[in-house]
Amino acid sequence: MTTTTEENTGMDLHATTDDLPTTPADDRRRWLALYVLCVGMLMIVLDVTVVNVALPSIKQDLGFSGSSLAWVVNAYLIAFGGLLLLAGRFGDILGRKNVFMAGIALFTVASFVCGASQSQEMLVVARFVQGIGGAMTSAVILGMIVVMFPEPRDQAKAIGVYGFVASAGGSVGLLAGGVLTQAINWHWIFFINIPIAILTAIGAHRLVERDKGIGFGDGTDAPGAVLITSALMLGVYTIVQPAAEHGWGATQTLLLGAGSLVLLGAFIAWEATTRNPLVPLRIFRSRNVSGANAIQALMVAGMFGLFFLGSLYLEQVLGYDPLEIGFAFLPATLIMGTLSFRYTEPLISRFGARLALLAGLVLVAAGLALFARAPVDGSYLTDVLPPMIILGLGIGVSFPSLMSLAMSGATREDAGLASGLVNTTAQVGGALGLAVLATLSASRSKDLIAASESTASALVGGYHLAFLIGAALVVAALVVGLTVLQGDGKPQPIEEEVGGDAEPAYSESGC
Repeated sequence: MTTTTEENTGMDLHATTDDLPTTPADDRRRWLALYVLCVGMLMIVLDVTVVNVALPSIKQDLGFSGSSLAWVVNAYLIAFGGLLLLAGRFGDILGRKNVFMAGIALFTVASFVCGASQSQEMLVVARFVQGIGGAMTSAVILGMIVVMFPEPRDQAKAIGVYGFVASAGGSVGLLAGGVLTQAINWHWIFFINIPIAILTAIGAHRLVERDKGIGFGDGTDAPGAVLITSALMLGVYTIVQPAAEHGWGATQTLLLGAGSLVLLGAFIAWEATTRNPLVPLRIFRSRNVSGANAIQALMVAGMFGLFFLGSLYLEQVLGYDPLEIGFAFLPATLIMGTLSFRYTEPLISRFGARLALLAGLVLVAAGLALFARAPVDGSYLTDVLPPMIILGLGIGVSFPSLMSLAMSGATREDAGLASGLVNTTAQVGGALGLAVLATLSASRSKDLIAASESTASALVGGYHLAFLIGAALVVAALVVGLTVLQGDGKPQPIEEEVGGDAEPAYSESGC
């Protein structure tokens, strides 16, 4: 009797002995390929946050108004968040390496245009194209990794490296943005992408094996592609623009949000009935996949306040400059990296991804709650560093475990879809969380100022509320983990079509 269930992550990628490395050279090649892919992922993740530090310089140089400046960020987020799921599925259909290489090329050209921009319109359009390239690149990386590493221990270690890059990239971006903006100018936050992208493309071309892709089958699901892309783009736009500017109860926000939900409902109905769906709904039959994506959305929504509002606390209350803010987040980044590279894989192998994730979520919630106690006259050593350490520990354990569970049960044919899905929930969760937490924080601060509180005290009161709500969202993620996720030894099967009948990719007993 043989087992196709990967014991600790619950993964089945139809691995055979042909998929396993047969020589030390092959093994070295795939680990080098992993690092190349993670460099590409880091470049994409950095670009989400590195721009935030440079926004004042961009505003002054190109003459943006306060409201129009937001489009430097929003144009990227709308394209990036709206196309992740579609890009992941196209990776399955056309070949993940093909989509990755095309995404890198588009991202590189767009980065050059961003850096060379001399007008507002030029920069915003280039940022939108950069978001398309970023979505194509990042959506398929996790799917490529789990196919390259079918063995449980190596897969857990590889996902740990990926998890570190995906989770710590935001804080690295703050540091990189501060260094480049202060040492040179804002143009170089985009120009620096070009040599990195070229080296990544060369490395991927030489080290990553080309996969064929499953093809379009009986035809292209054009209606499904249009519906899901429109739904996600409209949803992200609603979050980052009218919701953030006018509030969640504004008429424009409600109408656009309703439109996004209608498009999403139409997409689900179409995919359930069409002969060759772009996104087979069978992937959601796995409790681990569905539960992990729900946890991802909740956890990222709660955590996004840490990087954005935590940076504002350090800048506006404690008076840190951009470079000092980047260094303030460095301990959390170092802890995440140490855990991801050395300790998360043994933890997942010994205790299972589910238990490791639950422990990490407890630490993340505790760190956010502790940050909610930071006072107006706070000290870095006593009020900022302790929650940073706790959050670094929690995130370093949570993200690799979450990636393992989110990819559990994904077949080779659906690996890109599962990868795009987990990236999509992260982006939508982050955008939604940031909009909600920032809005509630600003409203609380405004009320405190009206009650004759000092500006600094009012700002801190708003940040405290946001951090507590963020902690509550992570606790909600913990509840989902306790009630929805299954033990790592008994994953819920993801089914695939075999001769017209749905057969499980692996049995619940693993036999």
